[in-house]
Amino acid sequence: MARYATLEMGTRIGEARGEVEFSAQILEYYAKNAEAFLGPVKLNPTFGQAHMESSPLGTIFGIEPWNFPYYQLARVAGPQLMAGNTLVVKHAACVPECAIAFEKLWVDAGAPAGLYTNLRISHEQSDRVIDDPRIKGVALTGSVAAGQSVAARAGKNLKVSSMELGGSDAFIVLDDAELEPTVRWALWGRMYNAGQTCCAAKRFIALAPIADAFLEKFQAGLGALRAGDPLDEKTTLGPLSSEAALTDLLAQVKVAVEHGAKLLMGGKRVDRPGFFMEPTILGNVTADNPVYRQELFGPVAMFFRVPNEEAAIALANDSDFGLGGSVFTRDVPRGLRIASRIETGMMFVNNISWSDAELPFGGIKLSGYGRELGNMGIQQFVNKKLVRVAAMESPL
Repeated sequence: MARYATLEMGTRIGEARGEVEFSAQILEYYAKNAEAFLGPVKLNPTFGQAHMESSPLGTIFGIEPWNFPYYQLARVAGPQLMAGNTLVVKHAACVPECAIAFEKLWVDAGAPAGLYTNLRISHEQSDRVIDDPRIKGVALTGSVAAGQSVAARAGKNLKVSSMELGGSDAFIVLDDAELEPTVRWALWGRMYNAGQTCCAAKRFIALAPIADAFLEKFQAGLGALRAGDPLDEKTTLGPLSSEAALTDLLAQVKVAVEHGAKLLMGGKRVDRPGFFMEPTILGNVTADNPVYRQELFGPVAMFFRVPNEEAAIALANDSDFGLGGSVFTRDVPRGLRIASRIETGMMFVNNISWSDAELPFGGIKLSGYGRELGNMGIQQFVNKKLVRVAAMESPL
């Protein structure tokens, strides 16, 4: 399964194996915990007895992207199938073997026909699926434009939806941060999956006293990465998913520089076969630069130097996105205080451990709404029914 992901979208083979393993862990997590998550919840009314029941809505339509071709499916399939729903899924057209392999898992495991169905359809055909009265909910992971279109269609049909969209996560380096581990997290947080991660670290915000030292080590780490065959375990820089993804990112960098950004490193296509881009850092990105409010989906980082903690918080919050973010400091209470003030769905102190099966995942603002994974993920598409028993006199 990992090989399919590497061949179809270029995931480095070690990362692809990790994704397959994590996807299995998500499915196992819901198999073990779904009954407890969905059990009756006792309430305490003034009179009588009451409880909340959870029941499935029916068939849910999933629209999923290519960047994590198994994980994106697992985090919908795990909770929703264990909730009693069935799934029809439109996966990304560029990862067909991954989509087929994931559907085959359920068939091979003996699942009844129709439990999980892979739809080989276009974006235009997706509207017809959403309109179908048999579809009771829609879950999408994708771009802001895709989310706006699909959410509007679901809303028109009064169908519940969840949207996990883009991100431009802040990576805040405070003046007391421990530099070596912070830089290692910065490299992983920007370059994992060749930077094609919605919740990747994308805006690096360093306080002035530590900014130069951090930037020097960050540049050195990025500069040490070497492009190569993603099937080779020794490769440290993988390709982007497609020619279009590469050319779009190069165009964003070009526009950024034309509007005053400074190219601190990189910025060009790697001179070798494949869709490789040099690790890139943009500095001097001002608020009037178009890239300031865009998502950079690949190995491009924006670097900001700020005078103090308040400026770091203000800059982190000056974004149309609100998916995740991180703060690095030796003072954990200080980090927690800052984390509470950042306008995102997720914050991490001294780490960027984006996703665990038991932790809810999702954002606010243009990053979407709803949560996947954890207890919250299985509640997204279930009917919460109140049942009350009381010997009471009728008001009439």
